[in-house]
Amino acid sequence: MTNGVLPIASPRVRPARGRLRDEPVAGAKRVLLAAPRGYCAGVDRAVVAVEKALEHFGEPVYVRKQIVHNVHVVSELEQRGAIFVDEVDEVPEGAHLVFSAHGVSPAVVAGAAARGLQAIDATCPLVTKVHREATRFAGQGRQILLIGHAGHEEVEGTMGQAPERTILVNSPADVDLLEVDDPENLVWISQTTLSVDETMETVRRLRERFPHLQDPPSDDICYATQNRQVAIKKVAPDADLVIVVGSANSSNSVRLVEVALERGARTAHRIDYADEIQQAWLDGVRTVGVSSGASVPEVLVQEVLEQLADAGYRDIEEVRTAEEDLMFSLPKELRHDTSGTADERALGGRVRA
Repeated sequence: MTNGVLPIASPRVRPARGRLRDEPVAGAKRVLLAAPRGYCAGVDRAVVAVEKALEHFGEPVYVRKQIVHNVHVVSELEQRGAIFVDEVDEVPEGAHLVFSAHGVSPAVVAGAAARGLQAIDATCPLVTKVHREATRFAGQGRQILLIGHAGHEEVEGTMGQAPERTILVNSPADVDLLEVDDPENLVWISQTTLSVDETMETVRRLRERFPHLQDPPSDDICYATQNRQVAIKKVAPDADLVIVVGSANSSNSVRLVEVALERGARTAHRIDYADEIQQAWLDGVRTVGVSSGASVPEVLVQEVLEQLADAGYRDIEEVRTAEEDLMFSLPKELRHDTSGTADERALGGRVRA
């Protein structure tokens, strides 16, 4: 089984802790803990949607693709009775199906309806905003330049809103190769989980080539992606090593590693679990920066801090650059508990252990 990009890993048996050694370095050891980090409101909403669907409707509940791009979260939900599939035709007719936080195209929605599936849309509202922009711009007859990464589920869903009027731009290097029908009637939108700096560089180069390029009404990159990148930029110049907790198919987690290196970290690594930290990474390291992608539960970060403490990194300084209080309502199908009472638990934005 896959998530459309990478295989979904099976749940792992955790190794015994205490693997790292406390080796001497020149100076005091410390950790700079980036904040904000971890779960954003959209991820929280999507994960809780699957949990509550299992509570409401019982096992199994099907989920198209990974609900969020995190191996640990997906594995835990599988153990609770969620079944992850690539496409709707793998779901038995009439079953409950959750659309992932990354969103889907109208064709996928229609396919689910044709099979009589009881669909629950856990698309992040910020992704839904981009979908509406694409639909509106296409209705106005504009050609849409979508800045994003080919093959990512969010990009596939956004492209599907107006496929005949949308061109994908993968990177600044792609700009010179673009062929458009009407250079005076262009508008750009973007995947929500990109590097802010790279996206703005792509827009700058697009505007140089197409001076009449129009902007969307607001920035499409989500607040959580931006906040986590700002925090890691603050941490990176003072860090000999940066560790980012997040899965390989998590765009925003991968971007955090790139941003850390761009902003002065000597080395940076992405891991899923604390036991992946290698002793050699810590050679001569006094300061370790730690952050996590927007689909990572805080428990995984705490395990990293415990591993680092074994290696002598017990002085933890939180580097906070923003406060987050955005909350999203659950999908309408899940806003009542099993007795029919309105249930307003877990609307997003909370730190989950």
